[in-house]
Amino acid sequence: MTALPAEVTLSDLLNKPKATLARLAGSRQLVLHRRDAEDLVITTAERAAADNAVVRDTTRLFREMIRKDPMVMTLAVQVLPAVFPWVRHLPEDDRQEFAVEWLEALGAAGELDNTAAVDGLVAAWKYTAEICSDPELYALATREYDEFDDYGPVLPPEVPG
Repeated sequence: MTALPAEVTLSDLLNKPKATLARLAGSRQLVLHRRDAEDLVITTAERAAADNAVVRDTTRLFREMIRKDPMVMTLAVQVLPAVFPWVRHLPEDDRQEFAVEWLEALGAAGELDNTAAVDGLVAAWKYTAEICSDPELYALATREYDEFDDYGPVLPPEVPG
């Protein structure tokens, strides 16, 4: 098996479906390029389940290591900047909070077979780091508000029916 995914077009799949899907035998996945839409990834259900199991089991391992020895969390917080360089802009307590939330979200994602919550969590913390890194944004976000700054309650968004 090759390490790089095979790349095919939607036309390849539509015109030669058997030959195109046969390329999965030599690659873990196919990247399906589409002209007017986001590319898709095709893989086998077995491979997708195996990939998910790796995330789930690795997260379980980290949780157990942290439960057995709190120094593991200290080390995880220390190495976070190598994985997420933007965490350098977070205060130390926030780095710890991010690490805990990230590991919890990874655990839930592994159990649910859905990483969307992890992506959202990382994005939210990245935006927080951006605010912390910019003195003007930080001053705006942390300033005291008075009654003249309050424009009333915000209504929840309407969900189309």
